Amino acid sequence: MTTPVPTPGGAGAPDADPLVAAAEAENAAVFTYGVITAFVAAARRRLVADFEAEHRARRDEIDRAITAAGGTPPVAAAGYTLPIDVTGPESAARAALVAEEDCATAYRALLEQADDETGRRIGVDGLSESALRAARWRVVLQESPVTLAFPGSPVAG
Repeated sequence: MTTPVPTPGGAGAPDADPLVAAAEAENAAVFTYGVITAFVAAARRRLVADFEAEHRARRDEIDRAITAAGGTPPVAAAGYTLPIDVTGPESAARAALVAEEDCATAYRALLEQADDETGRRIGVDGLSESALRAARWRVVLQESPVTLAFPGSPVAG
């Protein structure tokens, strides 16, 4: 999981609001895509830029929903600790896959807890988009299966 770099005087426990959690997952994904841009093959830079733009748009939509509900959207952390060291194209693709899986988990939780149409719509759209992007990265990594039956679900170990 991609986690914010701790800051002095920063917040303690993560917010339990599923919309806020989804926004935080999107902030982490935007950061991840920014990092991996330097490591992906030139042929994939457009794909990375497109996926980063999709995450920014989704995050902005969630921020608007949080604001409309009377809340305050989370501010992106100054930095995030990626779950793996990104040193080349393969680890960059793996970091992108982890970011997509983290977003899928956040959107699944949102769907489970949403009590209004807006939350459910954001959850369905976000989960679907994250699952599609994750499948694309699994193809790049030559992983099988490419798709998961229940994206965002805990994986039995």
